[in-house]
Amino acid sequence: MVTDRRRSGYLGAAAAFAVCMAGTTLPTPLYGLYQERIGFSELMVTVVFAVYAFGVIGVLLLFGNVSDAVGRRPVLLCGLGCAAASAVAFLAEQGLAWLFAGRLLSGFAAGLFTGTATAYVLELAPPGRRARAGFAATAANMGGLGCGPLLAGLLAQYAARPLTLPFAVHLVLLAVSFAVVRALPESVAGARPLRSARPRRPSLPAEVRGVFVPAAVAAFAGFSLLGVFTSVTPAFLAEEVGVHNHAVVGLVVASAFFASTVGQLLVPGLGARRAIPLGCLVLIGGLGLLALSLATATLAPLVLAALVGGAGQGMALRGAVGEVAAAAPEAHRGGVLSALFVVAYLGISIPVIGVGLLDGPLGLSDAGLVFTACMAVLAAVSGVFLLRRARALG
Repeated sequence: MVTDRRRSGYLGAAAAFAVCMAGTTLPTPLYGLYQERIGFSELMVTVVFAVYAFGVIGVLLLFGNVSDAVGRRPVLLCGLGCAAASAVAFLAEQGLAWLFAGRLLSGFAAGLFTGTATAYVLELAPPGRRARAGFAATAANMGGLGCGPLLAGLLAQYAARPLTLPFAVHLVLLAVSFAVVRALPESVAGARPLRSARPRRPSLPAEVRGVFVPAAVAAFAGFSLLGVFTSVTPAFLAEEVGVHNHAVVGLVVASAFFASTVGQLLVPGLGARRAIPLGCLVLIGGLGLLALSLATATLAPLVLAALVGGAGQGMALRGAVGEVAAAAPEAHRGGVLSALFVVAYLGISIPVIGVGLLDGPLGLSDAGLVFTACMAVLAAVSGVFLLRRARALG
């Protein structure tokens, strides 16, 4: 019976992973509606968005390794609970404070899921399906992030109650996911009770620092691109391009995450060592297309920027995870990967708030151009360093 549950269990865990991550991007096409209803600036949109990243970072810093001790399933159930509380906060929205609460709770959910669900999917898979399980975890993470804005955009454009229905649908999906996860077997032998969980900060041993810094810079730049796409694209499409269709906004944002999934699938054929510099090069191409769209206020380069930049981000991220995991001692691998994702999620918050701050004096397009230039420099520095390292190592 346990064997049968494990045979298909990894797919159930992956489905719950996708549902949780979809909730983190669900509000993206709706920010314009919230601005009309509540009344706040574009800077506040970026701050509301960045609160999510701070929630993720806080959980990763304090509880990044806790599932190794208490088991995967209790941590994921807590994550689903946080996701449900986030949806309730958006449904009960009575002002800006509720949006902050919803985004923070969403960050907690993502922080609990990001590493734990990936490990759970891999551990539940039978030996002959490990490669398929790796794809399932990748697709659930980035694909789930892409499904959020797509679902919300379609419902907001073509159904009634655009600020209510997306979160009600998500609550139903979360309830189903909760039942699925509860039915799955635990994969951690000797798991202790949840009450025994203690905060543990991520660690960074000396032997991993040489590859960690450039890999983390690449992850930072890639996540920055996704962060700007998720937080600023709706306003840019409405104000500069004249696109007010919520479904189109959701599709453009979602395409970056779907492209990231495709980029990650290319890494096994390239090898992690070559994937990061190549991913940085592709990412720079995506940033260039984003700059072209910002400068000309046209839609086509923005769509291409989502596809090209998303693919580059996916290649760089999976390559960075592979390189850092290979360099880290086994006893510290979980903490090192948590530290990598802390830096990556800083990329979602700091540059996004910077764009919001520059929106006032420069305007949204020029603020975006400053962002693309800075991120291109970071990606180039990381790519060149790691390319030289790869050549030196043969």
